[in-house]
Amino acid sequence: MQAQYAAGFDVEAMLDPDAHPWSTGSADDVKLIGTPAGLQPTAAIRNAYTGKQIGAVQGVKVAAIHNGTELAFRLEWDDATENDEVGDTTAFPDAAAVVLPSVPNAPVMTMGAPKQAVNAWYWRADEKEGRGRQVVAEGLGTSRTVDREQVRTRGNWKQGRWQVVIARPLRVQSTEPIAQLQPGEITGFGVAIWEGSVGERAGIKAFSGNWIELALDGMSTARR
Repeated sequence: MQAQYAAGFDVEAMLDPDAHPWSTGSADDVKLIGTPAGLQPTAAIRNAYTGKQIGAVQGVKVAAIHNGTELAFRLEWDDATENDEVGDTTAFPDAAAVVLPSVPNAPVMTMGAPKQAVNAWYWRADEKEGRGRQVVAEGLGTSRTVDREQVRTRGNWKQGRWQVVIARPLRVQSTEPIAQLQPGEITGFGVAIWEGSVGERAGIKAFSGNWIELALDGMSTARR
């Protein structure tokens, strides 16, 4: 998939899922599968979900653009219910994340490995202020939020469908093992979707499996 170079558009324009930058490119259909019970981080969760369906969302449309300094992903998927509240054990929000390797060849199926971190840019429907979460993981059960300022998000639910944009600067100052990107390079990405209406949270989710190739347009290939 290509992240097209959208010259002249700031991050606020890119965050609008109906904005012009998104109408000029195409979206790829990405198939999702349930995270296998065997990849859940604890024995209690593995036992509880063995033989049960995991992953309510089966597919998502994905597009990506960058303006030379910020990279944004637009995700769109069917969802009959808008779940934007969270409770102790009774209500769970819809959520989505884009995952990138922090180092080449980090394993995505296990959410990284020791010294092979992956970096998730995470949106939740109950967090309305437009600030997403930046998450780092180095293996099953190790996910941790390292920043709540650098990832920007916006989600719109209408007529049984979510449209969500998740964005972050290509390069940021951080001591954490996060993805650092630049125009013209090729990397990988993955997608995860949590369906709140069926109680999906943490490792109980739909995801895209192995890395999907992402090519960031060089800045000499501007498209308007």
